[in-house]
Amino acid sequence: MEQDWVWGLVGGLLIGAAAGLYLLANGRIMGASGILGGLVDGSGRSSGAERLSFLAGLIVVPPLLVPLYRVVDTHITSNVAVIVIAGVLVGFGTRLANGCTSGHGVCGMSRLSLRGFVATVFYLLGGGLALVLGRHVLGVI
Repeated sequence: MEQDWVWGLVGGLLIGAAAGLYLLANGRIMGASGILGGLVDGSGRSSGAERLSFLAGLIVVPPLLVPLYRVVDTHITSNVAVIVIAGVLVGFGTRLANGCTSGHGVCGMSRLSLRGFVATVFYLLGGGLALVLGRHVLGVI
């Protein structure tokens, strides 16, 4: 029996703990798109250093941990156009939903927010639809 699900469990626990700590320490939701969006549109200037350090941690820490773990196959496509289109769709979706999976899915649902549950359902449906179209209809994934 494969044990890869354990890594998902550990990752989920770490994300949940980080979200709780962020909320306790800052009094704000740990939504990555909101943190980045506040830097881009200027609304988060007052907490710019905090936002930049959070984003730097998201970018810098994973490569530092690579030597500690075995190689994990992400099954990501080698088609760069698909990756770019996926990124644009995710960005559009987070702006449309006024938040991302960390904000709505982790923090919103843990606070029993109806908006968090609805957004998360639509994220999952959108991802499933994109997979069906990309893999079975268009054959690009």
